[in-house]
Amino acid sequence: MIDSNPLIIAEIGINHGGNLSKALKYIDAAKYAGCNVVKFQTYKTEYRYKKKDNIYNILKKCELSFDDFFKIKKYCDNSQIIFSSTPFDLDSFNFLKDIETKIIKIASFDLRNIKFLREVLKFRNQIIISTGMGKIQDIDRVYKLAFKLKTKINLLHCISSYPNLEKNSYLSNIKILKERYKCPIGISDHTQDIKVALYAFLMGAEIIEKHIKLNNFDNCVDKNVSITTEKFLSLTQKIKDAKDIIGKTKFGVRRIEKNSIKFRRITY
Repeated sequence: MIDSNPLIIAEIGINHGGNLSKALKYIDAAKYAGCNVVKFQTYKTEYRYKKKDNIYNILKKCELSFDDFFKIKKYCDNSQIIFSSTPFDLDSFNFLKDIETKIIKIASFDLRNIKFLREVLKFRNQIIISTGMGKIQDIDRVYKLAFKLKTKINLLHCISSYPNLEKNSYLSNIKILKERYKCPIGISDHTQDIKVALYAFLMGAEIIEKHIKLNNFDNCVDKNVSITTEKFLSLTQKIKDAKDIIGKTKFGVRRIEKNSIKFRRITY
């Protein structure tokens, strides 16, 4: 039975293109769409790639300063939506701790970065870890490390394909993750619609993460893996509808069946 509301995360990532004003518009869009959390990416490009790498210029253009993130965090607090971010280096992680970030998200690409994870897993607030490309042994290692450090984590089933096809979503993995690990399990979905995320919720996913874009004319970096604000709103509404349809467990004569009691035939 699904009896709790899922954490719905709007992955803004770097879709703001390094523009603070646009980042704030994304927060407003996520709030309108009914999301609980917005997630960004906090990093120093020089720590991620060398200048000669093709992706360097893209990431550098989309890089926000720590001062920008301080303003973003304050804007989220005032908007009553949870700020979260993915750090890609220890400087960024320590900054996110300093501004009292409630949720730290670890990308699939760092699932095997044990040196980095050993520091992050000392964090006492919520940590969400994506498991894209991860073997069970990789996930086991992180889970055991978190247990050793007495840190509670959340795991997201993830396919590291951008975009991902619905038929390649491997949602059956959610069942295995829920059986194997005593922690909340969710999904980070990179398909171009809401069907996979909705099915994941029906399978018991407690966290739903999807990339967001303002509209179909938004020429953002991750537009191919992002859904529009309106489509995101449709997702949050359908999840609420699904909860109502599933309902609570109740046997016997339910209130709406009282008028049908007179038609019962009882034999012994």
